[in-house]
Amino acid sequence: MKPTPDTPGTSEVPAVDHDVDAFLRHLRTERQLSPRTLEAYAHDLQQLELFRHERKLSSWDQLSSAQLRHYVAQQHQRGISPRSLQRQLSTVRSFYRYLLREQRCQINPALDLRAPKAGKKLPKTLDADLASQLLDDNGDPDWLQVRDQAMLELFYSSGLRLSELAGLDVADLDLQQGEVRVLGKGNKTRLLPVGRMALTALEAWLKVRPAQQEAAQPVFVSQRGSRLTTRAIQLRVRRRGVERIGQHLHPHMLRHSFASHMLESSGDLRAVQELLGHADISTTQIYTHLDFQHLAQVYDKAHPRAKRKADTE
Repeated sequence: MKPTPDTPGTSEVPAVDHDVDAFLRHLRTERQLSPRTLEAYAHDLQQLELFRHERKLSSWDQLSSAQLRHYVAQQHQRGISPRSLQRQLSTVRSFYRYLLREQRCQINPALDLRAPKAGKKLPKTLDADLASQLLDDNGDPDWLQVRDQAMLELFYSSGLRLSELAGLDVADLDLQQGEVRVLGKGNKTRLLPVGRMALTALEAWLKVRPAQQEAAQPVFVSQRGSRLTTRAIQLRVRRRGVERIGQHLHPHMLRHSFASHMLESSGDLRAVQELLGHADISTTQIYTHLDFQHLAQVYDKAHPRAKRKADTE
């Protein structure tokens, strides 16, 4: 077998290991994991079993932390991403916890091992000019264009996630107050302001939106009158991006642009965190790609002891 990025270089594949087989049965019956998750566990342990087999280790108890560290380094050199290595180590830790419980080994060699840190990628955003070009309403009376304009304006105005926009009902909108209520991750509800342009687009859409028989009354519906799926929304957003600004666009890019532009203008990280519905502010900090000069200006104006003595002379 020719070595691949995912497969250690060996021509001899070991038979299915009894301990691995028992662990996978445990995951399937006791923890009731999905077939896809079980496949990931099986794949990760198969890779480690090949490594163990190459070193002629007769039992899992013989695999040391130093050998496992070498395995991780070897996988990293073959091009396995830090994120995938983190998942693999999580699998190995779970496997050894099971072996300890079953008294099949005495230590967990993966306990203190950590994968290489994954570099954080800055989210792709539109600059303000491109956002304006994308959202410029050309007055097209076409039913689909009116609906799509309202969706795009709301994404950019309020920073909604794709699932949040797809799940909106008419009752969630308060156009008079300029607010929208969304159900976010963890079934947490938050109330968001809606900008003037988005309100105008929503009002135009609701005037032509067909009446629904559903009790829920979804805001965005298909031509058949049913709630628009997340996939359909993605395709419509992508199409607008190609038509208006010549690039593929996805809903989360509008959310990223909302967050970036809000933060650049206000410098208020906590407020942006609340608007985005992030449970942890470290998630929001990815948007803090502001230049130092701007941060220094905000600091000088805001901090009570920041004013330099020379300024008062």
